[in-house]
Amino acid sequence: SGPISEDFPGEDDLILTKKLTETLQSYDIYESKEELQHRETVLKRLETLYKEWLQEMCDEMNVPEVVKDKVGGKLLPFGSYHLGVHAKGADIDALCVGPGFLDRKDFFTSFFEKLKAQKEVKDIRAIEETYVPVIKLTYEGIEIDLVFGRLAQKSVPEKLNLLDDKYVLGLDKYCIRSLNGYRVAEEILQHVPNVQNFRVALRVIKLWAKQRNIYSNSLGFLGGVSWAILVARICQVYPNATPATLVIKFFKVYSMW
Repeated sequence: SGPISEDFPGEDDLILTKKLTETLQSYDIYESKEELQHRETVLKRLETLYKEWLQEMCDEMNVPEVVKDKVGGKLLPFGSYHLGVHAKGADIDALCVGPGFLDRKDFFTSFFEKLKAQKEVKDIRAIEETYVPVIKLTYEGIEIDLVFGRLAQKSVPEKLNLLDDKYVLGLDKYCIRSLNGYRVAEEILQHVPNVQNFRVALRVIKLWAKQRNIYSNSLGFLGGVSWAILVARICQVYPNATPATLVIKFFKVYSMW
């Protein structure tokens, strides 16, 4: 459905948004530049380890050299970090994309052991018997959740558009669920009219929900993705609204649904 209102913000809306931003900052949820850089460094190191492991697996499986050279491999963050709304000290969800000739079991055994051997890695555990199998670990103080998804092909292209449905055709349910986390986050970002306004509004709603102890998928409340989808919809129906207006409309619209 189309927009409810395409009105542009007035002076009052801009003043309210300024106050809203100041309020958010008073809760100390934003990371410093150094902390953000540290996260990026950690993700790069994990991707390097993952690509190394893929090469080792190719050697172990006697994969032809031509396939090994092009096997690629990607580590893609998703969830709140990918959406750009993670709070200080939050964990990072990341998807490891691999080629189709790998066995899922290898990820949870041999890659798990490789990670465990790193001195920077602490508290590592593999949780396979769950809706989305995951390796949980802490790398240099940052909590990471790694999920694994295979593509039905021999290599992972450098320019990979996972929103293309051809990549999920014929995959097992665990791979589809693992890929979905990234696909949903990317889809949301591509469908909101103003990403910056969406991020501020979502940060407010997340903070509100956490302050009231109603932010938890595992406890039967809405989780991060659900809140993000709800906010994204408000952004779509009020495409020119400021974050302050989006927050007001969020409660107005959903209290009537």
